[in-house]
Amino acid sequence: MSSVRVVGLTGGMASGKSLVAEMLRSLGAVVVDADRIAREVVAPGTPAAREIAEAFAGVVRADGTLDRRALGERIFSDPAARARLNAITHPTIRRRMTEEVARVRRVQPTAIVVLDIPLLLDTAPADAYDLDGVVVVAVDEATQEARLAARDNIPLDAARRRLRAQRPLREKVAQATWVIDNSGTSEETRGRVEELWRGWQRTAGHPDA
Repeated sequence: MSSVRVVGLTGGMASGKSLVAEMLRSLGAVVVDADRIAREVVAPGTPAAREIAEAFAGVVRADGTLDRRALGERIFSDPAARARLNAITHPTIRRRMTEEVARVRRVQPTAIVVLDIPLLLDTAPADAYDLDGVVVVAVDEATQEARLAARDNIPLDAARRRLRAQRPLREKVAQATWVIDNSGTSEETRGRVEELWRGWQRTAGHPDA
C-alpha cells in the first residue's frame, strides 16, 4: 500500500461520519470539515449567499442568514433545485478545502489529513481532490432510517424520503478504499477506526505505528 497522506471521509445522513471524524481527530488526524467551510461560504454578505437569495425566494432571513430548514425542504423535494444549490456552493467549497490542505501540508508535512465531505461520492468530480483513498462510514438501511428520524425529530417516512435524495450507502461502499461499519456500538466503531489509523501510520512511516 502506498503512503497515506490525504484521505476522503464520507457516508450518508445519520451513518455516523461525524463520529468517525472526531475519533480520527482524537487519534491525531488533521480533519478539514466541509460543513464548516460550507457555512462560511454562505455567510451573510458572501457572493454565494446573494446567489442563493436570488435563486430560492424565502430561504434567506432579514439578517442575511440562511433558513436552513426551509432550504432543506426545498432541495430535498426538488432535484433540480438541489443541483442549482450545488452549482452555487460546491466550486467555492472545493477551492477552499484544497487551499486548507495546502496550508496544512506546509506547516505539518507528515500529517494525515482527512477531508470530511458528506457528498464526496455524490456530487464531487472524481478528480476534485488528490486523495490517497476514501473511507465510507456505513450502517444498515433500517438503522440509518431510525437514526435519522431520531436525530432530526422527523417521522420515519420523512427520513426515508430524505435518504432517497442521496445515493444509497451500498453504492458508496462499492467505491470505498476502506469501510467503517458503524451499525453497532460506538466502542466497536472506535476499535475499527483505531485499526484503520494504525494501518495508515504504518504506510506513512510513523515511528509510533
